[in-house]
Amino acid sequence: MQNETDKLRNSRNETRLRIDARRNYEGWVFFSQGFRPFFLGAALWAIIALALWVFSWFGTPVFGLYVDAAWHAHEMLFGFAVAAVAGFLLTAIPNWTGGLPVRGWPLAGLVSLWAIGRIAMLVGQATEPTIAAVLDCLFLLTLSAVAFREIAAGQNWRNLRIVVPIFGLALANIQFHLEQAGMVPDHGFAIRGAVALLVLLVAMIGGRIIPSFTTNALKQRKSAKLPAPSGNTDKLTLLVTLLTGLGFTFFPNALATALFALVCAGLHFLRMSRWCSLHVLFEPMLWILHLSYAWIGIGFALLSAHILFEFPTLSAAIHAFTTGAFASMILAVMTRASRGHTGRALQADIATNLIYACITLAAITRVFGSIFAGVFYHQLATGFWVVAFGVFVVSYWTVLTGLGVRETKADPS
Repeated sequence: MQNETDKLRNSRNETRLRIDARRNYEGWVFFSQGFRPFFLGAALWAIIALALWVFSWFGTPVFGLYVDAAWHAHEMLFGFAVAAVAGFLLTAIPNWTGGLPVRGWPLAGLVSLWAIGRIAMLVGQATEPTIAAVLDCLFLLTLSAVAFREIAAGQNWRNLRIVVPIFGLALANIQFHLEQAGMVPDHGFAIRGAVALLVLLVAMIGGRIIPSFTTNALKQRKSAKLPAPSGNTDKLTLLVTLLTGLGFTFFPNALATALFALVCAGLHFLRMSRWCSLHVLFEPMLWILHLSYAWIGIGFALLSAHILFEFPTLSAAIHAFTTGAFASMILAVMTRASRGHTGRALQADIATNLIYACITLAAITRVFGSIFAGVFYHQLATGFWVVAFGVFVVSYWTVLTGLGVRETKADPS
């Protein structure tokens, strides 16, 4: 009995010390938590990288920088999306483990590795591709190691599965550079693998936070209808998502991949049907999460149709995943986490509603542009994309940098 009392007392003391350590951080608030620099970096790069690609696409390269279709695909996946994932992961892990967040100089070092990779991919690919490749690959490898270390130190083994897709992305990035250097045949494994891994990550993270946040909101409204608890449907959906992703990566035109994709689409919609999606239309910060997840099912349906009927184009499926599921979920999580972790109300203001509307329109018009090969749709999608991320940068600049404000810790859920 005495041993149990001592363990409880020690646990409480450790918790108190961690809370005190969080409060006593005296460095620049911008590097106090991972979401601050990485969310801001992801949003800025979403605008810059797309602008560079659009200029190059129309035949007007900016300052002679190295920008082509492969660079565009790489930077949207391994630059923009990965930065947002890093921000989420480095913020979520301390909540999972009860430990201190990576912050201060270690966090600044991680951000620097990410930024160096972006610069290397712009200026180094045309002159020193080997050096550029090494510099670019350092970030994801380091992030995987840091995430593994933090989870292992907290003995939070249940969440170790989140690190596996991150390490998979690191391997896919290495594969990309090997393909570009001609060291291995370029079968497109790297880009398709990265898309599949990010879809799996969105499905894993979305399946955790969406029903949780929805339950909290509906309980506050005293609703009798609540999301179903996680069960076999969720496990089966993730398993089939993994298998479909493997098929898409290595056998993109196989009949089995098409059939798996069709089943996968149905499973994701079935999974969503258990989350009371139609009961959260009153709250933009919730419905954008549900809508973002719906794009996964749409993407797999379009992929299956492409393989079976050669219509629509593969680009339509890819952009349903990337502009639809990834970008929408990224903005949904970035706005919610930025507000929740800085003590602000979890309510969408005018700017945040505009962000959600624009990224949704960007996804719709980009997919339509891929289906009907319309330049007009592409231009519309680009405009909506830039406005969505531009408004995020402007309206959340102070929230993320912490300049000129006093903040309190709040529950991000």
